[in-house]
Amino acid sequence: KALVLALARLFHKSGRAFIDLSVKHDNVQAIALYEKLGFSRVPVFCIKRKNAVNEKLFVGPAIASGLNVYARIVVDEARRRGIAVEVEDAEAGIFRLSFGGRSVACRESLSEMTSAVAMSRCDDKALTRRLLAKAGLRVPEQLRLESPAEASSFLERHGRVVVKPARGEQGRGVFVDLTTEDEVTRAIEHAQQLCDQVLVEEFVTGEDLRIIVIDGAVVAAAIRKPAAVTGDGQLSIRTLIENQSRRRGAATGGESQIPLDRETERAVAAAGYSLDDCLPKGVSLAVRKTANLHTGGTIHDVTPVLHPDLAAAAIAGARALDIPLVGFDFLVPDVAAPDYVIIEANERPGLANHEPQPTAERFIDFLFPHSRANPETTTSA
Repeated sequence: KALVLALARLFHKSGRAFIDLSVKHDNVQAIALYEKLGFSRVPVFCIKRKNAVNEKLFVGPAIASGLNVYARIVVDEARRRGIAVEVEDAEAGIFRLSFGGRSVACRESLSEMTSAVAMSRCDDKALTRRLLAKAGLRVPEQLRLESPAEASSFLERHGRVVVKPARGEQGRGVFVDLTTEDEVTRAIEHAQQLCDQVLVEEFVTGEDLRIIVIDGAVVAAAIRKPAAVTGDGQLSIRTLIENQSRRRGAATGGESQIPLDRETERAVAAAGYSLDDCLPKGVSLAVRKTANLHTGGTIHDVTPVLHPDLAAAAIAGARALDIPLVGFDFLVPDVAAPDYVIIEANERPGLANHEPQPTAERFIDFLFPHSRANPETTTSA
């Protein structure tokens, strides 16, 4: 009481007409004291300043319920800034953000700021490759399959190939490091179940690098590694995969799990094992050929050591596709070296799992520039 009265006298002398006080909604004793001293309660719920530290002290509807991690990371950042969020379809990850008279519809990291044309440039993998090549960026040789004979000739020329549907995401229908005609034929049959058009591509060795570009700048870069298990000398590889898949699923809200499919069997067989074999203690085994997070892969931040040429290539790629937010998949021998090929572009990249890089923050900065914190003009309440 004495402190509040002293502050009132101080501010009155400096010409202030009133004082704002923030109180927790359930602090009944403090509320009663301030009302006794003449303060009036604001008839609406308001927040003077909310941040990541004190966010849990404030009440509000749990609007993020049902959203996956890729939508939730964007929604959470928007709410921290006082941006209104309306979830239109939680299962699909569709929501609308509104702030200062501006309203933007999003599906996870895909917003209406990305044009339908830009989205189509990423959706069609053959078109993506042509546009990137036209911009002078390095891409692997690719064949749009018209006949089985073409695939056989392509395999003979390159020795190791990749088969994938011309359209699709999350690594579905992608088979890598195929070396026999039988493997290629079966991969083509599987890919055709997902898309009529199938692409055959030269296989390029290297680390799987994802680079996120937002509003013309590289925000994050990360190496993605294929799903792997480590033997304990007792459990079968199948059981190890099931256990690892459960852990990955629990850690990612069900977004990352290792499928027990033909591609997993092929990866295990390539190492000389079957799914029912017992993996020796301490032995690590990659059980997928691709490093996609949705099939159990892991991600490791390398932004601080990314070579400038790789960053420049990603920015040039975004410019070539005329897209404001994109995730490029590179294959590189070393993230600190300039060599690369770009294999795909994703118009709706996952912004989660890139800690400590501020992917969601930069996305909201792009959508709502006036919501950015400006230390030079911010004053304490």
